[in-house]
Amino acid sequence: MTFNWVFSGDDNPALKRTCIDLEYSLRPRIMRFLLSRFDVDADFTNFYFDVNVDKQWVSISDKTPKEYAIKISPDFDQAINGSSFSSVA
Repeated sequence: MTFNWVFSGDDNPALKRTCIDLEYSLRPRIMRFLLSRFDVDADFTNFYFDVNVDKQWVSISDKTPKEYAIKISPDFDQAINGSSFSSVA
């Protein structure tokens, strides 16, 4: 799985640290979500997510193959963004 970080402003050390902390929090949460919908043998390297740090929102990237995006999109926002994004960090 790959994260694309979306933010406004300069890429500074504090922002880099925030992104690292978010990734360590988001990765297991998203992985549990994916494992609940796919076989453990699925190739999870095909999943791409856009993390908008400013808006505090995670979305399925257009780079994710359409058949995977369709399968996860109905429940993704509620499962990943449903609770406070700040509780992820």
